[in-house]
Amino acid sequence: MQPGGFDLQQIVLKAQQMQDQMAKAQQQLAAATVTGTSGGGLVTATVTGTGELTALSIDPSVVDPTDTETLADLVLAAVRDASREARELTEKTMAPVTGGLGGMAGGLGLTGLPGM
Repeated sequence: MQPGGFDLQQIVLKAQQMQDQMAKAQQQLAAATVTGTSGGGLVTATVTGTGELTALSIDPSVVDPTDTETLADLVLAAVRDASREARELTEKTMAPVTGGLGGMAGGLGLTGLPGM
């Protein structure tokens, strides 16, 4: 136990554990995919859990050379929907790792630190 009522080794151990959990969560997110749709499924966007757009599917019925604005709106809406899904997945995946951080050291289960 260090002066001041806390164990420095415990802090380092908790930080290492948290770093490992964070790396695992990030790997999960990189491997996960979510989809977003618009136009009742006429346009579908697929993104990874980290937000990288990996696929875009457009039903031929919405391709009108005289109305590219509608197609652009549908694509944008599908990508936004997929991005929202990815953000939600990220929050859900990372919550167990970061959710307990409450005043940083307090979330590490440590007491006796200044301000704790």
